[in-house]
Amino acid sequence: MKKVNKCIALLLTAAMALGLTACGGSSASGNTINVMLSTNVMSLDTNLATDGDSFEVIADCIDGLTQMDAEGAAVPAIAESWDVSDDGCTYTFHLRDTKWSNGTPVTAADFEYAWKLAMTANVEYNYMFDSSVGAIKNADNILYEGGDPETLGVKALDDKTLQVELEVPVSFFPSLMYFPTFYPINQAFYEGLEEGTYGTSPKTFLSNGAFLLSDYTPGTASLSLTKNPDYYDADKIQLDGINYQVVGSSDNALTGFKNGTLDIAVVNGDQVASVKGDAELSKNLQVTGAGYMWYLSFSQTENNANGYLANQNLRLAFTNAIDRQALVDNYVMDGSLATYTCVPPQFAASASTGEDFSADQNRFKDVCDYNTEAAKQYFEAAKSELGVDSFEFTMIFGNNEGDEVTKVAQALKEQIEATLDGVTITLAPMTKAERLDKMQNDNYDVALTRWGPDYADPMTYLGMWVTNNANNYGFWSNADYDQLITDCTTGQYVSDYDARWNALFDAEKIVMDEAVIAPLYTKANANLINTSVTGVEFHPVAINRAYKNATKAK
Repeated sequence: MKKVNKCIALLLTAAMALGLTACGGSSASGNTINVMLSTNVMSLDTNLATDGDSFEVIADCIDGLTQMDAEGAAVPAIAESWDVSDDGCTYTFHLRDTKWSNGTPVTAADFEYAWKLAMTANVEYNYMFDSSVGAIKNADNILYEGGDPETLGVKALDDKTLQVELEVPVSFFPSLMYFPTFYPINQAFYEGLEEGTYGTSPKTFLSNGAFLLSDYTPGTASLSLTKNPDYYDADKIQLDGINYQVVGSSDNALTGFKNGTLDIAVVNGDQVASVKGDAELSKNLQVTGAGYMWYLSFSQTENNANGYLANQNLRLAFTNAIDRQALVDNYVMDGSLATYTCVPPQFAASASTGEDFSADQNRFKDVCDYNTEAAKQYFEAAKSELGVDSFEFTMIFGNNEGDEVTKVAQALKEQIEATLDGVTITLAPMTKAERLDKMQNDNYDVALTRWGPDYADPMTYLGMWVTNNANNYGFWSNADYDQLITDCTTGQYVSDYDARWNALFDAEKIVMDEAVIAPLYTKANANLINTSVTGVEFHPVAINRAYKNATKAK
């Protein structure tokens, strides 16, 4: 979660030639909507997808055991109901009668196969099965000690009954089930395909959800979905289909919306001000929380930048040289929130008090703030410790992740260089896929990156910085931190909710004190939505947009 190609420009040109000029109008026929994606779909294979746009399209077409309701709570989907043992460690899911788009029934074995398949592959999201998240029985042994995938604590008791055993109770486990990593895969279909082709075309993809994949070629700037007439809940689906278009430029997004080639678009920067200044167009504006946080990741190994970024004071100098409010006010400009915590606000609330985990954005003001004097002091300490007076770093960022990302990268370079005399930053734009590859392979100095919450608990962020976690791109390690996370996932705090919550604050403090990352801002989306389109649900967690209850007035 590539560059906008010529197809988009041609589409927009054609639309203008047809005279589709009414604000909020639409070129889609019937009850089909045209929706903007910010980046190309990277994969429709639930074991390989890692980005929000891919997850959205997958969730359009495949149901898991549960879905999100409008408020984000887990509600029945393929599982019509479920039982939980008294100790909270065994879930028994009872599946409704549903079928895949090739006519075969969806069975409990499809879930068992998919989950065990994830155990055998080197995939980024299989950590969600381990003790840091889902705590499914034997997942740690399989993933990290070479155990047999067949020992995973999931079993099809019969076609309609799936039993899942956990190592410890997980309070948010039903919510995990609406994340694509836990979706089913039909074994016979999957294994009947040429290796590596699953999900690369309509013919190599199966749906059991509200929509069918009707037109898709990897790497192209568009894809189309049509309503699934055999969906178990088809009577509730009002849309005939969804046409997705990849639009990487906010200018093009606004133009497409004005011309009617987009029913839902996301704008930022100057385009937001333009929309707000237009009395008619502003009626289409809806700002929603996008959930994910943008931050700087620092490689702390000897492989990059002479290992200088392993120095805590140098990282603290960086984080205190950044004017986050200026970033959101002058460059992002879409309602995003300047963020000073490594767990972003507005997605995880305490079940005991209802308080947002990150409501207090001044909690770490002593180590994370826009404070140029403190930044200079940290920098002087770093120079003394490292015996170096000048530093050169390369900052990588995605040039196909939205217009504002390039602007933010340029602003960060200017802010840091202006405050830290002796630091030179070279900007290295590249595709998101290239950025991820470099981060995963420890081939970078500093990265402007983002992470979205996969479930509504602080652990979706804090789990990333455990030693050897696949998403610990800075390769940072701290034994005290690891122990705290263990205590919160499988140890002493598992059965004491409030104690666990407080321990998570302690873990966050270690990350912030050591400036493992430099948090920047929590993203909002300034959505332009055709006034004829209603019922689209926006979520800051897991699946950001859902269309099951959407409709378009004729």
